[in-house]
Amino acid sequence: MLDLNLRRPARLAVPMLLLAALAACSKNEEAAPAQAPAAAGTPAAPVANTPAAAPAATPETAVSPQVQSMSVDQLRDAASQALRENRMYAPAGNNAVEYYLSLRDKLPQDATVKSALTDLMPYTLIAAEQSINREDFPEAQRLVALIEKVDDKAPALPRLKAGVTNSIQAAATRSAQETEKAKKQVEERALQADQQKKLADQQAKEAAAAQQIAAQQEAARQQAAETERQAAAKREAEQRAAAAAAPKPATPAAAQASAAQLRPISTPAPRYPPEALRAGTSGEVLVEITVGTDGSVTNTRVLRANPARVFDREALNATKRWKFEPVAAPVTTRRTLSFNPGT
Repeated sequence: MLDLNLRRPARLAVPMLLLAALAACSKNEEAAPAQAPAAAGTPAAPVANTPAAAPAATPETAVSPQVQSMSVDQLRDAASQALRENRMYAPAGNNAVEYYLSLRDKLPQDATVKSALTDLMPYTLIAAEQSINREDFPEAQRLVALIEKVDDKAPALPRLKAGVTNSIQAAATRSAQETEKAKKQVEERALQADQQKKLADQQAKEAAAAQQIAAQQEAARQQAAETERQAAAKREAEQRAAAAAAPKPATPAAAQASAAQLRPISTPAPRYPPEALRAGTSGEVLVEITVGTDGSVTNTRVLRANPARVFDREALNATKRWKFEPVAAPVTTRRTLSFNPGT
C-alpha cells in the first residue's frame, strides 16, 4: 500500500509496482469506470465520464471536482487502492494520477507525492499515445491535460498536443470526404433511377405509338381491300350488262355457220397468272371469239370474268392462238375458260 508517510525504501518500490500493473491498466482503461472506495464515513466519489461532444479538457479541469473536494486521508486511501487495482490514469475521476495531483495541491512540498507523479508520468504518456492512435480524442485530451498538470514543461507535451490536433483534423477531413462520397453515391443512384424511369417512360410511349400505327395501317389495309372488292363487283356488273346489250352481228343466214360445225385443231390452255397461282386463286372467264374462214381466231373479247381482271389477259392471249378447221363463213361463239390451281 502506497502511503504519503512511507519512508524512502518503500517509495523505491513504486516503479516496480507500476511496471507490473501497466499491462492490466491498459486493458482496464476501456472498461466501465469502477467506483472508488470511500474512506470510512465519507461518500464515494462519483465517476466522471467525458462524452465525445464535451469541451476539451484543460489542466484546470483535468482533476474532477469530486476528487478535489476529498480530504487528504481520503485521497491517500483512494490513491493506494487505485494503484492496487491498476487504475493509474483511468477512468476519469477515479485514478491514481488525479488523486496524487489533488494531494499535491493540498501538500505541495510532499516529496512522496511528487515521486509518485513522476513514476506515473511514462504510463500516462503511453496511454495518451494509444488514445490518439485509436482516435479516442476526448480520452486523449483528458490524458494530455493530466500530463500538462503534472509537468507543463514535459518534453513530450508539444508533440502530444500536435498529435491530438492533427489527428482530429485528419479524422474530420476523412469524415467529410466519406460524407461527400456517400452524398455523391446517393445522388448518382438517384440520377440512375431517374434515367431508368425516363427510359422506361420513353419505351412505353414508343410501344404505344407503334401499336397505334399498326392499328391505323390495318384499318387502312382493310378499307383498301373493301374498296377494291366493291370496284371489282361494279366492273363485273358493268361487263355483264355490256355483254347482254351487245348486238349480234347481222350476217345473212346463208353465210352463218353453226358453232357446232367448228372443229378445233389446236386450243392451247391459257397460262396461269403467277400471282394468282401463288395466292391459290381460282376463277373462270367467258370469252366471245370469232373464227375466220381459214380457221384462225380473228376477234376475241371478255364477256364475263370472275374474279374480275385476274385471268382476263391470259384468257384472251390463249384464245387468240386457237386454230380450227376452215369454215365456209366466219363463226362467232363463246367459250368459258376455267382456272383452277389444283388442276
